[in-house]
Amino acid sequence: MKPVSNHSLNRFSKDLRNNMTEEECRLWFGFLRNLSVHVRRQKIIGNYIADFYCSKHKLVIELDGSQHYSEEGQEYDRKRNECMTSQGYTVLRFTNADINMRFSAVCEEILAKMKKGEG
Repeated sequence: MKPVSNHSLNRFSKDLRNNMTEEECRLWFGFLRNLSVHVRRQKIIGNYIADFYCSKHKLVIELDGSQHYSEEGQEYDRKRNECMTSQGYTVLRFTNADINMRFSAVCEEILAKMKKGEG
């Protein structure tokens, strides 16, 4: 994989924060930003940008739209997950359909993962 410059990633992560998907907005405004722990949006980790990141729990939360279902998208996600888990991060992945059809269950799963990390 070709390294990406920090400047390019910083600009891209800012653009992503300013142009969140409908599902990212729902998860952020409806749940994550109100947690008692700090969660960041579009956090740069290595050569990747995580949708959401909680440093206290080393937890990455990813929302997957249709681009993640292609062979190329799945391979990219696999490499990305490997990179993040090799650095000690836990990665939770949810589909946009999960956000739209089982929002409460997604929120409960995130909370459960955070509680598990405290023990």
